[in-house]
Amino acid sequence: MLEAAWGLARTQGLTGWSLRDLAGQVGMRAPSLYVYFDSKDQIYDAMFAQGYTELLATTGSVELSDDPVEAVHQMARTFMNFCVADPARVQLLFWRVIPGFTPSPASYALAEKTLEQTVDLLARAGLSTPEALDLWTAMLTGLVTQQVSNDPDGDRWVRLVDHAVDMLLATERV
Repeated sequence: MLEAAWGLARTQGLTGWSLRDLAGQVGMRAPSLYVYFDSKDQIYDAMFAQGYTELLATTGSVELSDDPVEAVHQMARTFMNFCVADPARVQLLFWRVIPGFTPSPASYALAEKTLEQTVDLLARAGLSTPEALDLWTAMLTGLVTQQVSNDPDGDRWVRLVDHAVDMLLATERV
């Protein structure tokens, strides 16, 4: 069901599909979905958890350099590539496009885990202030947003990741 929901999100937008659409995709009638999910928000929550599980698996599979600066570059590129690969997933994980949707505490804990890993990685490279983390998240999600919105089939903003990381590191470590 989640794969069908992701498929609909990718073709119709996160909010552009109905439970009836999802039921049709999986060969059910809409009321039968309530056996598995109490609401569409629960489906979104399961998708949110799955997205962060995939992000954790992706970042966890990177063999980080012993050089903290190179490790930050590696993680920035990994994050950017992960996000650009699936705009619907980016919208659910990092943009608030679903009115009234709030992830469950269990699902949000996965998001917090990714943030904790980022805090640790940045601290190794000398970026340990809350402001540095805020700049990091704004910088990367901004680049992702520009790439997904303005050059979805290209690499205009993907190519800027290393330069942006260098600028942040130079500014914050002075």
